Amino acid sequence: MGIRKLDLHIGGAWVPASSRETLDLVNPATGEIIAHVPLATPADLDAAAASAVEGFATWRRTAPAARCAIILRAAALLRERRETVAALMSAEQGKPLPEARAETLRAAELIEWAAEEGRRTYGQTIPAPDGTRYLSFWEPIGPVLALTPWNFPLVSPARKVGSSLAAGCSCILKPSEITPLSATELVRAFADAGLPAGVLNLVLGNPALISRHLLEHDAVRAVTFTGSVTVGKSLSEQAGRLMKPALMELGGHSPVIVFDDVDVEKIAKAAVKAKFRNAGQVCTSPTRFYVQAKIYDAFVDTFGRHAAALRLEAQGEGVDTMGPVVSERRRMALSELIEDARAKGARVVTGGKARAGAGFFLEPTVLADVPAKARIMSEEPFGPVAVFNRFTTIEEVLSAANGLPFGLAAYLFTANLAAARQVSHGLDCGIVGVNSFSGSNPETPFGGNKDSGHGREGGTEGVREYMTLKFIVEGTL
Repeated sequence: MGIRKLDLHIGGAWVPASSRETLDLVNPATGEIIAHVPLATPADLDAAAASAVEGFATWRRTAPAARCAIILRAAALLRERRETVAALMSAEQGKPLPEARAETLRAAELIEWAAEEGRRTYGQTIPAPDGTRYLSFWEPIGPVLALTPWNFPLVSPARKVGSSLAAGCSCILKPSEITPLSATELVRAFADAGLPAGVLNLVLGNPALISRHLLEHDAVRAVTFTGSVTVGKSLSEQAGRLMKPALMELGGHSPVIVFDDVDVEKIAKAAVKAKFRNAGQVCTSPTRFYVQAKIYDAFVDTFGRHAAALRLEAQGEGVDTMGPVVSERRRMALSELIEDARAKGARVVTGGKARAGAGFFLEPTVLADVPAKARIMSEEPFGPVAVFNRFTTIEEVLSAANGLPFGLAAYLFTANLAAARQVSHGLDCGIVGVNSFSGSNPETPFGGNKDSGHGREGGTEGVREYMTLKFIVEGTL
């Protein structure tokens, strides 16, 4: 596709950054440079903030039905442009084309749900003493700073942009500097759908500079971030000092509890598909597997067999494929975790090696009998590595599952309804999949507890995160 030149989107126009400095954007499957990413300067960021203020003044006065129509047109354009967007996404992030197409359609679904939910932000009429009326209204909070990660370069921006715009807010979107192409196409779809100038602005560049400068800016009224726990805590601290609401969707290390009454072949095959989607670079990825002792060996062997059968490629059309990890730095970090686990006694069932040649490919890796002292048992691997241990009792496995500061997602598989209810209510996390690896849908709330963040995206709660409740008393003279 050649080396692309990217621009910022400020005030309804595509404009170059003030600085000529750029970052190289690398295709993780080939190692080739595919784009130059501009570095926004403080002056560019101030322009984006001023534009968002003007856009908010217009957008908040736009009727919810009219806002909904424009947002739905943007979603329709994403659907029409699915092949173009998917090719860009696969090139910048490395996920196979079928996954990139699915992500494009999921992004459109998220936007569509938010658009319609923006028409249902009902207030209340509250019973009051004679002669007065008590009224409550949900109103848009103001310009929102949206900071999004590289692992889902379209879905994550779509969640934040769709919901904040549906609430009546303007938005400044800063996607990951590693994966800006998909977000650029999202902004292009909104612009082509007729979104008023200034309602959605796109800035690219240094994440620390951009987040610090814009969060401190008086124009920005709220921040939403998806990314690491460390960065999320820093942003939350900054937002708290400024008394600005912060929606944080942070890391995870999801436990999977498998009881001995399941169909081993069926559940192991489904688990492999869930684990190695996006090369395991998913915050809700099933990672720590706890399998009841009676079926432990059979389950680990079956899981390992299906994992070993995956083919490593990015832009192929096969369904049993896995792409590269996003960078050499990520691959090296994962290799260190694998070697640490091996050195401390873990058994390598399959994988464990970086593939020679171009790209940042790492074999699907399965580690069994992993001791608690191994780093990977407490550090989120965020890659194609699954770890296995056995358990006997519910009390034992709940203690292990809840033993980390993460609390995003967890999964359990059993035909025993009583056990399912006991475990699902005993897990300390925001999302629990019972006999299912599906935990992220447009209609449902998405988010975690503890170090995994606070606030919820999606569902009826998603739009309200970008609104503030106003109470009005109407008296009589």
